[in-house]
Amino acid sequence: MKTRVFLITLLALVWSATYAQTLKKITMEDLFKSRSFVQRQLPGLQSMKDGNHYTLMEEGTKIVKYSFQSGQKVATLFDLKEVTDAPLQRFMSYELSDDETKILLMTAMEPIYRHSFMAEYYVWNSVTRELLPLSEKGKQQLATFSPDGERVAFVRQNNLFIKNLKFGTETQVTSDGEKNRIINGAPDWVYEEEFGFSKAFAWSPDSRFLAYIRFDESAVREFTMTLFNSTEGNPGKVEYPRLETFKYPRAGEDNSRVTVRIYDTKSRANILADTGKEPDIYLPRVRWTPDAAHLVVMRLNRRQNQLDLLLTNPYTGDTRPLFTEKNEKFVDEDFLDKFTFLDNGQFVVTSERNGYAHLYLHDKEGFEIRQLTSGAYDVTAFYGYDAVRKLFYYQAAAESPLRREVYFVSADGKKRGTLSPQPGTNRADFSRNFNYYIHTHTSSVSPALITLHDWKGKQIRVLENNEALKTKLAEYAIPAREFFSFTTSEGIGLNGWMIRPSGFDASRKYPVVMTQYSGPNSQQVTDSWSVGWNEYLAQEGFAVVCVDPRGTGARGEDFRKVTYMQLGRYESDDMVEAARYLASLPWVDSRRIAIWGWSYGGFMTALTMAKGGDLFRAGIAVAPVTNWRFYDNIYTERYMRKPEENPQGYDDNSPVTHAGKIKGRLLLVHGSADDNVHVQNSMTFAEALVQAGVPFDMAVYTDKNHGIRGGNTTMHLYAKMEEFLKQQLLF
Repeated sequence: MKTRVFLITLLALVWSATYAQTLKKITMEDLFKSRSFVQRQLPGLQSMKDGNHYTLMEEGTKIVKYSFQSGQKVATLFDLKEVTDAPLQRFMSYELSDDETKILLMTAMEPIYRHSFMAEYYVWNSVTRELLPLSEKGKQQLATFSPDGERVAFVRQNNLFIKNLKFGTETQVTSDGEKNRIINGAPDWVYEEEFGFSKAFAWSPDSRFLAYIRFDESAVREFTMTLFNSTEGNPGKVEYPRLETFKYPRAGEDNSRVTVRIYDTKSRANILADTGKEPDIYLPRVRWTPDAAHLVVMRLNRRQNQLDLLLTNPYTGDTRPLFTEKNEKFVDEDFLDKFTFLDNGQFVVTSERNGYAHLYLHDKEGFEIRQLTSGAYDVTAFYGYDAVRKLFYYQAAAESPLRREVYFVSADGKKRGTLSPQPGTNRADFSRNFNYYIHTHTSSVSPALITLHDWKGKQIRVLENNEALKTKLAEYAIPAREFFSFTTSEGIGLNGWMIRPSGFDASRKYPVVMTQYSGPNSQQVTDSWSVGWNEYLAQEGFAVVCVDPRGTGARGEDFRKVTYMQLGRYESDDMVEAARYLASLPWVDSRRIAIWGWSYGGFMTALTMAKGGDLFRAGIAVAPVTNWRFYDNIYTERYMRKPEENPQGYDDNSPVTHAGKIKGRLLLVHGSADDNVHVQNSMTFAEALVQAGVPFDMAVYTDKNHGIRGGNTTMHLYAKMEEFLKQQLLF
């Protein structure tokens, strides 16, 4: 019997080894050219007005209508291939008018900054069967239907316009727009980047008024970048490099002076909203009440620890306070988008007033009715309110910071439950009447499963199971991701994941590459699916490890905001602790530990290497902030206050200050046209390393922005990083 068991076991091992040899290895081309491991989603998903149907964009040429009840295709609302002499070949996004008889199509996108862009817009009229350009006077930004579908508002050359679709006329709402001076209806660089929005105007629900934010950038200092490939597309011609200049307010410096105007489409008058006497404020959002009687202007003080909601009369511009949120440190920017009006005029806000992010219901006058959610967890999204069943729907990290679930709760709190039975990362997209929802689930071992459900949670149909991706994955030897936690010497519990090298042998010693981002309220350690460069490195012989330090999200306000006034201090302490923990593992070669990161993660790489000394053999800092005095004021001051208020916090945690302490080999990477984290960060740090006598490697990517991409750039960058890690760790 023992001989038989031995033979069976031996045959199984031989078969397993033979099978493993037949599996493919991940290639760089898989990751960055063919993008072989990208999950399929539902592109352009929108619920239709009746709440019983939804639309999807297919092939960049069609908009298809589906039934929530069955999940089946009902009709094709628009097919570009059926339009005679169509002026475009594909479109990138679409918007339905409120009566759903018109469709706004966007194509020929031309980026401005990271999020904003100009484009060509076309309007399809399903009644007249005409496809016409929105305007022929130049590309537009942010084209948006009025609620009655009669007009479209858009921005062009920093001015706001309204196109009357019935008569084909354009009305110019503003005329003072000018590059690097005045912007109407679109945010300036720093608002776009740090308040997370690109459209700074809003139609009133009755379509009479168009509220917009006006940015006066006159006092904001300018930043100038050199662009070297000024003759791209004409290589035979040699020109001087050109300069790109834009407004960029650094920490402690002047911002745009911002005001809110309300344009009356009947009288054509622009009314100035009264936002108070203090000019040094932020106005990051405007929202209309459901009855169109008032505009709500969000006003945030410069320190960002008090947010006021101002109820504004659109006829006079007079305002009165509706609600105020205060915080000892700062009001989290998530408040801005989670704030939601209900149809009855009540509203829901997210507050950290009890130490965790929770939902609160307020009446029309701003008084709190009740706290809707509670517990030692954070609410991470608010989906809306079902007025028929009197249920609020939201997403939370209630089971674990690593996971997300979809929940509902009644207004009185007596009825509550979950719509996400599977552990992992769950989210929902509800129909307008909340009779149905589309549920997306993913986990570390499962790509997106997208299913259609009725309001009770009953599954109607599988919309996307990513079976083609699963079949492809089965052809590859992809190493698994494991979750772990450990306690630091300060008694702080930290969560992480690791990917052991392919063919892992516990009797061997392996090099480790630590990957991280570590920025405020971010998370890298989540139970969600991805296959990418981390798995590629593991198959090349590295153990890859990620740890979320203090300051990251889904663990309550104390954990999230402990880094206030000292960005980098606690995060880098925790990264050093993580490296020491890894070095204690029997299969880790403590002489071969590297750390890398991008942007905030690059900042953390440089600072952690300085603190960790001989603990780190190598590191890669891509597009790092190296001194918070170089970075923009909205982000930096939110966490650090102004430099004159906190000089020690700025300097004590700057990699430039600690450059001479770095012992391991550093690869410093930056794009020369990075408008976000300016290349000055890396140049200043490089000079500090030179003067300290610290050897390092450096790569600057010509005319590339913060994402360092375009053409063969991504392949080149990751090949360089792979080569560097192998040179430093695989000896």
